[in-house]
Amino acid sequence: MNRRKALGVAATGGLSTILATATPPAFSQGRKELRMQMTWAKGSPGLATGANTLAEFVGKATGGALTIKVYGAGEIVPPLQTMDAVSSGSLHMGHGYPSYWAGKVPAINFISPIPFGITSQEQNAWLAYGGGQELADKLYAKLGVKFFPSGNTSVQAAGWYTKEVNSLADYKGLKIRAGGIGGKVLQAAGATPVQMSLGEVPQALQSGAIDGADFVGPYNDMAFGLHRVAKYYYWPGWMEPCGALDCFINLKTWEGLTPQEQEVIRVGNQYANARVLDEFVAKNAQAFAELVNVHKVQVKMLSDDTLKGLGQLASEVVRAES
Repeated sequence: MNRRKALGVAATGGLSTILATATPPAFSQGRKELRMQMTWAKGSPGLATGANTLAEFVGKATGGALTIKVYGAGEIVPPLQTMDAVSSGSLHMGHGYPSYWAGKVPAINFISPIPFGITSQEQNAWLAYGGGQELADKLYAKLGVKFFPSGNTSVQAAGWYTKEVNSLADYKGLKIRAGGIGGKVLQAAGATPVQMSLGEVPQALQSGAIDGADFVGPYNDMAFGLHRVAKYYYWPGWMEPCGALDCFINLKTWEGLTPQEQEVIRVGNQYANARVLDEFVAKNAQAFAELVNVHKVQVKMLSDDTLKGLGQLASEVVRAES
């Protein structure tokens, strides 16, 4: 899709339909409650910190006048249907990963990290001062929601595999859990990218439904037990040099909040964004050491030739998507 076309204003009729069906916040004795579902389980290390930090901050900052009730993946709708639920108004808010929604608005892939791209700090700077927030707002408005950055995983791994990848040619025929532009690069290398939620990955690797998975990083990877179901742990994380998480709120819900409530949510997401990144940077190092020293995981580096080949394919894919 042409990037300029992707930035066009949403069709008025479709957006009006989405907004007209939105569920208003629940009121109780003058207090408002917003319902938010994450695309991962409540206890997911680091990933769940964003939504939970935001909810805690909003409740305290408003003295309980505005609260956010956080649900884990699948408690209201299946994880990858979270955006649909927020767009329609059956949920007020969601917390996930931008590339999950790129099937609806392809240019959202550029809000996610791109292969061989920018770091977490650079991503935050681009969103705050480089026009990234304005771009994201235009794209997410097509889905009837407002976007906030709400966490970052820092640099990710290249993935867990049940088969060795010694050259670019070894990707051919592999089924790999991957999304976004990174998934398109793997497809160009001959692999089959598979979209699935994080919670489905361990069983899919164990059963052979997939041969590899782009996941997150050591902190989450160990918590989800990937070292028990896949033999090879590849680095460096060429697909995702950072991992920006998103919070999104139904536009009608957002517009129904007072300016003070909107500011609390905006600042709360800024706080959550910083806290999640700090947690991942600290915990990834600890988890990596445990994976290597305690669980004896085989950490393997992709060869220079493999990375060069992936880099060339990434350049071609990014140009085609721009």
